Amino acid sequence: MGRSLKKGAFVDYHLLEKLDVQNKAGTKKPIKTWSRRSMIIPEMIGHTFEVHNGRKFLSVFVTENMVGHYLGEFSPTRLFKGHPIKK
Repeated sequence: MGRSLKKGAFVDYHLLEKLDVQNKAGTKKPIKTWSRRSMIIPEMIGHTFEVHNGRKFLSVFVTENMVGHYLGEFSPTRLFKGHPIKK
């Protein structure tokens, strides 16, 4: 079930602070985060996030089409190696 519209999008406070600092400075360095639950908002477009998947950090470049999705959706936690071949 989705989040209520009256509550707005959830973004971790520490992630918003890092984003504001970079927007004011005009830099685009990757932002390392463990916050997979944070929703992508329009202020994040053009930034790169390194999202933790439980084992390593995967780079996620935010585009316009990603707004409204969560950061964790773009950092898969499981590796699908294919179905076994029957002999």
